[in-house]
Amino acid sequence: MYTTLISVAQLQAFQTSGAAVAVFDCTFDLMNPSAGYAQYVEQHIAGAQHADLDLHLATHDASKRVNGGRHPLPQRDVFAAWLQSMGVNQDTQVVVYDRNGMNYCGRLWWMLKWCGHDAVAVLDGGFQAWVAASGSVTSGETTTATKTTQAIGNFALREPLVRLVDTATVSAHLNDGSQTLIDARGAPRYRGEVEPLDPVAGHIPGALNRPFNTNLNAKGFFKSADELRAEFAALLGDAKPDTVVHHCGSGVSAVPNVLAMEVAGLGRTALYAGSWSEWCNTPSLPCKRS
Repeated sequence: MYTTLISVAQLQAFQTSGAAVAVFDCTFDLMNPSAGYAQYVEQHIAGAQHADLDLHLATHDASKRVNGGRHPLPQRDVFAAWLQSMGVNQDTQVVVYDRNGMNYCGRLWWMLKWCGHDAVAVLDGGFQAWVAASGSVTSGETTTATKTTQAIGNFALREPLVRLVDTATVSAHLNDGSQTLIDARGAPRYRGEVEPLDPVAGHIPGALNRPFNTNLNAKGFFKSADELRAEFAALLGDAKPDTVVHHCGSGVSAVPNVLAMEVAGLGRTALYAGSWSEWCNTPSLPCKRS
């Protein structure tokens, strides 16, 4: 079972072993939401299905969401029903990837953990690494005929394997030293110099900054466990890893930091999914620029 990262070679071996595996292409573009699916149709890992951030990994139906912000999480049972419709079973090894520095696929990785499914891993290096290794690819969209003949999976909810934190909790512990906030947005957004997506620029007071792409090396793969451990140690200082709560703009790009800390052997840390987009839209909460 793979629970954090999986290499191209490991995925290829898994596919030829005959074991149950489901691969999802999570490619997305915040500025052009339809582009991710277009890229999937153009070319994707053979057998991969598409998971769309806006359509499948978030909901804007107030009756079905669990938090606010730009990409609210759907309720667990709503998400579980989608997984079943995609043929995911209790014993399925899930592998997720994208073309975006393993940013958007992390959302699906985290959501499966949230639903109690530990057998999910991020393809290290993403689609680019797969193509570079001459992995099998195909093109075209999933047809209605294919969908209607696909067996419904027996995926069922289990106890969450990750911790979801809400705005009230972050606010309540803002000054008591019991939480360490890490903001995964780029430094200019963190400092409040620019804000292309949300109505207020800046960051949650006291939050540390570690842009999500800091976790990757020059070749687009996750850094080694030792490198990541050293970098997080330098960032955290005296703060303990188990106090960390990750966030970003809308709860998506924070996940690579969650994954990186786990790869580094620092445990499975919490996620504030509402993130800056919920925080800065909540009346009376403090916002800082620096």
